[in-house]
Amino acid sequence: MKSAGLQYANALADIALEQGSAAAAGKQLNDFVAAYLLSAELRNVLASPAVRREEKHSVTEKIAVRLGAGKILRNFLRTVIDHRRTHLLPEMAETYQEVIRQREGIAEAEISSAMELSAAQKKQLSQTLERITGKKIEARFSLDANLLGGVVVRIGSTIYDGSLRSGLNALRARLAAE
Repeated sequence: MKSAGLQYANALADIALEQGSAAAAGKQLNDFVAAYLLSAELRNVLASPAVRREEKHSVTEKIAVRLGAGKILRNFLRTVIDHRRTHLLPEMAETYQEVIRQREGIAEAEISSAMELSAAQKKQLSQTLERITGKKIEARFSLDANLLGGVVVRIGSTIYDGSLRSGLNALRARLAAE
């Protein structure tokens, strides 16, 4: 996780989880960040030292209300403005999602396979990964034409390589060692 936005993401996560609105706060933050990234004018207003803090609060409040953001996010945005950290909003949004997943015991798994997996295979693989990691798995499946067969799973920085090529390389190494 990126450290600059981590404090803000953790603070927002603390409040959102305490009030049972982690998913809503995340969606609202993502919506605001999308508007922020789309509008160079908004980024300039929030970054400019020539624009008074109260004006920045007013602009973000209007946008937040228009997006349907709740009080938690509106207060969060005020704090970010007060500490002159609006340029970190995209990082904060990304880090917030990571913090929430981590606190809720959810891990993202990127699963690449040589062939399309059936629904039953996907379910079984997800259940196996949940058992191995002790976390709820959010799996994203993709095809990799470079694989000869099998699957490669990446969860965070851990890679589980069950590909045919990996198996052949291990066999080659064992035979060469004998």
